[in-house]
Order: sequence, then structure tokens, then C-alpha cells
Amino acid sequence: MIERRQIHVGAYLVISAITLLSLLPTIYMVDLSFRNPVSSFSPSLIAGHPTLANYQTVLANPGFMHYFFNSVMVSLSTVALTLAFSVFCGFAISRLRIWGHNFVFYVILAGLMIPLAGLIVPLTMTLKSMGLLNNYLGLIGPYTAIGSGFGLLVIKGAMDNFPVELEEAAVLDGASPSRTLFQVIVPTLRPSLLVVAVWQFLYAWNEFFLALVVMTNPVMKTVPLMPLQFQGPYMTDPGALFAVLTLISVVPMVVYAALQRSFVGGLMSGSIKG
Repeated sequence: MIERRQIHVGAYLVISAITLLSLLPTIYMVDLSFRNPVSSFSPSLIAGHPTLANYQTVLANPGFMHYFFNSVMVSLSTVALTLAFSVFCGFAISRLRIWGHNFVFYVILAGLMIPLAGLIVPLTMTLKSMGLLNNYLGLIGPYTAIGSGFGLLVIKGAMDNFPVELEEAAVLDGASPSRTLFQVIVPTLRPSLLVVAVWQFLYAWNEFFLALVVMTNPVMKTVPLMPLQFQGPYMTDPGALFAVLTLISVVPMVVYAALQRSFVGGLMSGSIKG
């Protein structure tokens, strides 16, 4: 009994140490955001004279709200389209058993193995030819395509575990396939839908590379590009830079912290049979 307790204590200590090391960069980032220009380069971990001037500088920047609004628009639109695609495509592959459904499924999943950097040139040329540069759709479309593979994987797995008897009962009651989907199956998929929504929101909110290439108009840029305004080849404002990084990180942290249990439960619901 004593040995088991010692093992548990040791495991907790190891986990706590790993957690602290993982959070250390975030803690240091927040600390630097409260420093003045003189103490920004001090090696001390905690700021001696914290100030809110850096946050005032960031929030007073007229472009901040534009960037924030653009990110909200792009992220929420991407989540909505990804959920719609994942539900319809997952239902068709899992339940309707259309011809070539397995081939379609694996082709979509294959997209998860292609890095965005390898697609950036042809993707940018395609968006330019379609007139979608400096356009919300120039980010929403690619983000949806990139996230649909993961969304389909989660939703199809949850639908495969859905009891066939309930679906057959709905059909016997005269329900059409669309009614069966929305009134019988989808309500039971809420944990899995939440997983896809959170995952896709965090991806769209944090994505930098494609947004940097597609959004060159300052009015259309998203928040991951905001730190570029506070650094340049000849001068950098480290306090404001870390302040904007902290503000950008608040939304993903709040979303994940609020939905953490549901997120983990949704992942498990698509992997446990029965």
C-alpha cells in the first residue's frame, strides 16, 4: 500500500514538473507583456515594475479591432462549413453506403498528410485567378478543406457507433433519410460535433502562413498577423509585441478551458464501440 502511494506521488510530481515546463514560455510571455522598454531585456523572470502601457498601446491601435473581427468571422464561418461538410459526408459514407464510399473517405483523409507549405504556391495562384485574395473566402475555403478530413474522421467514427436499431425504428415510422439524420442521429453527435468545432476554431484562429500570403490588405488581416506591426528590421517594441501575443492567446485558452471535458469526452465517444 505504501509503495503504491509512493508511485502515485512520484507520478504526480513528474506530471506537475512537465506541466510547469510546458507553461513556462506562456508565463514568461505574459510577464514580458507587463514590462517597460527598459526592463524588457532583463534576465529576471518577474517584472520589477509592471505596467499596462503595452496593452494600452495595442488596444489603441486602430487595426486591432479589424484584425479581431476578421478572425472571428473567418473562424466561425470555417467551423460552420466544416461541421456541415462532416455531417453530410459522414452520413453518406457511414450510412448510405454510396458506390466508392471507402475510396472517397480515404482520399479525403489523405489530405491530412499533405503539409500546407507544399500547397501554398498552387493554392495562392488558384485564389488569385478566382479573385479571392484579400477576401474572407480566400481563407474560409482552404481552412474548411484542410479541417474537413479531421472532421469527417471524427463524425464518421461516431456515426459508425450509432445503434442501427434506432435508425431502423425511425425508418419504420416513415422518417426520410434527412429527417433521420437531423432528428435522430445528429442530436446524439453533440460531443463529436463539439470536438470538430473546437479543433477547427483553434486552427482557423491561430493559422498564420496562409493568412500572411492571402491577406495583404491591412483591413482584411487576421489577428495572427497583428504582431508584425510591432516589429521591423530596425526597431521592435518587445512589450507591445508580447502584449498582443497574450491577447491573441486569450481566446483559444478560454475556449479550450471552458470545453475541455466535453472535448475529451467527444474524442472518446467516437473511439469506443457500443
